[in-house]
Amino acid sequence: MDKTRIAQSGLNTFLNPDSNCARWFREANRYIPYCTSKANLYMLPHPLCLKGGSGCWATDLEGVSRLDCINSFTALIHGHAFPPVVRALTEQLSCGSNFSFPTAAELSLAKLMVERVSSIEQIRFGNSGTEAIMMAIKAARAYTGRHRIAKFEGAYHGYYDDIQVSSNSKPPHWGPQDAPASLASTGGIPEHRVQETLVLPWNDSDSTERLIIQHKDELAAVIVDPLANRMGFLPPKPGFLEHLREVTRTYGILIIFDEVISFRIAYGGAQARYGGDPDLTAFGKIMGGGFPIGATGGKKEIMAVFDPGTKGPRILSGGTFSANPISMTAGLAAMQALDQKAFLRLEEMGNHIRNRLNDLFKRSGQSGQVTGEGSLFRVMMVDRPIRSYRDTIVPGADERCYRLFVALLDVGIMIGSNGLGCLSTPMGEAELEKIEAGFERALDMLDKQ
Repeated sequence: MDKTRIAQSGLNTFLNPDSNCARWFREANRYIPYCTSKANLYMLPHPLCLKGGSGCWATDLEGVSRLDCINSFTALIHGHAFPPVVRALTEQLSCGSNFSFPTAAELSLAKLMVERVSSIEQIRFGNSGTEAIMMAIKAARAYTGRHRIAKFEGAYHGYYDDIQVSSNSKPPHWGPQDAPASLASTGGIPEHRVQETLVLPWNDSDSTERLIIQHKDELAAVIVDPLANRMGFLPPKPGFLEHLREVTRTYGILIIFDEVISFRIAYGGAQARYGGDPDLTAFGKIMGGGFPIGATGGKKEIMAVFDPGTKGPRILSGGTFSANPISMTAGLAAMQALDQKAFLRLEEMGNHIRNRLNDLFKRSGQSGQVTGEGSLFRVMMVDRPIRSYRDTIVPGADERCYRLFVALLDVGIMIGSNGLGCLSTPMGEAELEKIEAGFERALDMLDKQ
């Protein structure tokens, strides 16, 4: 992999109409809507297409290598082709890739997760973070006998109808700040399903308590992302989660943590850092070692709804590829490598790069800031303090973020088009310096546009 090309400018040759990526796009667009099965890869005139990766580098069809700071939307905490995962999978593939009955690998990963996350007594595997959230919602409904769900404005929990609500709300339809409106975040959701979901204001204890009490007899659960990406990784205020736990417990309402992304920030996940004592937690992304995975874990009494041998309301569920030995083996190898030392190193690098990039924004005169925790960072093209999701909505900010994303590609740095970024364990000081230098050049390019 020729990393020296990163030092050059004008790497976006994939945008040329005669590039390999352009030819791939023209053919793929005949068979796949807009040539991709991922929701957030829209760019003009066509997306970047990758052919491989190694460590923290990814290579496109033109042979250009870029420093990967998005890592499959935060899933690859060890980067590409992580050697322990490759070795474990090579051995497992020779024994089979999927079976109709459980395998030993499922137990191994389950034990690791239960031992690592204090709120979990049992866990059940699926194939994505969305599926994990879906199963947690069904478990909450079966256990409580209630049907409504509450979530926080600006939090994204996957593409399940009940929670794809008010994750990208905009004025003038989003309602009062202390009682946000329930708005569909995509087409294809029946309006009655949208209105079944109660939307709460993040970090507003008084308004959240008032809304929960108002609907206490209908609510099965409140879903919480303790570090929501679309809010700029805005953490909970001190005492907010404890207050939420007290209110929900008073009225027999469960708390579901969505740790699909936030599990990245600490050895025991965001709940180890912020508290909250969830009844159920949904996982995904880094837990699969680069392969499809999701998991729902929680208190044994609640998880009993998945046990076909128990009496009372039970959930009939399971997928052909749930807990397949490939995902279990890859996940186990990846998670075993994520010890306390690895998390401390990632956090140190994360603090370092966030501070560096914020200094760059100040020196550049561009409106923007970099937020985040642990190995996660998010570029927010706003100057004002972010105290709620609504503070992130500024006219023109999304367009400026997209232009920064393209400029970064042109200097050899890959982040998400929405500003989402993350670090990986193969990175070190040299990579942090490349990120800083790349952002400096990209911000300068924006200034000249």
